[in-house]
Amino acid sequence: MDEAVVDAGAVRHRSGVVALLGRPNAGKSTLLNRLLGEKIAAVTHKPQTTRSQLLGVLTRPHAQLLLLDTPGLHEGTKPLDVAMREAAERACRDCDVAVLLVDPVRGFDALHARWLAELAARRVPVLLVATKIDREEAAAAPWPPPEASAASEALRVSARSGDGVDALLDAIEARLPEGPAHFPADQLTDRPLRFLAAELVREAAFLELEQELPYRLAVEVIEYDESDPALTRIRANLLVERDSQKPIAIGRGGEKVRAIGVRARREIEALVGHQVHLELRVKVDPTWAKKPNRLKSLGYR
Repeated sequence: MDEAVVDAGAVRHRSGVVALLGRPNAGKSTLLNRLLGEKIAAVTHKPQTTRSQLLGVLTRPHAQLLLLDTPGLHEGTKPLDVAMREAAERACRDCDVAVLLVDPVRGFDALHARWLAELAARRVPVLLVATKIDREEAAAAPWPPPEASAASEALRVSARSGDGVDALLDAIEARLPEGPAHFPADQLTDRPLRFLAAELVREAAFLELEQELPYRLAVEVIEYDESDPALTRIRANLLVERDSQKPIAIGRGGEKVRAIGVRARREIEALVGHQVHLELRVKVDPTWAKKPNRLKSLGYR
């Protein structure tokens, strides 16, 4: 058989960085979890749940997608705001393909237009994706917007139901550069389990605590012990900024911190596949959100 003919017909492997970009609460983390088929990203109904760049590795038969979940595109001058914005900007600079997610009910706005223009100027393929189409109002919204003509393609997806996800994956893969896989096929992320556990504790705190307190709270894992293959032991602190916030996070008789622990333990057990012992304490740390080095020590990058 002619070897040249075989080589010409072979499917070439593709790989590259795919940035998931969008406004807060556009559905980036939910989509990442759906694409991977595993939950590694914290997800709540509240905006700004995602604070840091998170890599998800998706290996397909002929491609490896390095999916970067990012904090929502927003403005702000506090150190945490700056860290979140820089994480999104790094993903934008480093990506081979950009997926710009837009809630079609809220609409395509000036910030979306700016990011689309910047990406297009760098000749980065941009897939403009309307999210949450399982909702009636989102499915009925006109798409794509006429001012988004610079996008390579416009699609609709529902990360919750899976509608449109296969078409999105095919569109991403088709635009990736040729290249080898960078991670083993069974690896989901480059983040350690202790970071993912901290994020799931923070997710539980977002869901259990009311109003503004979740936005002023961080999680620091003090101990992550995997020495027993059947039981992972975790000790973590819920960090609040003021003394007045501590009793709120603890709750009457410890009910709030206990509820956070129960919810988080359930999610961490699903992630690691076995029993988890989780010990949570509430600690006051006035500087956690104000010092860049402290933010870095908590895994925000």
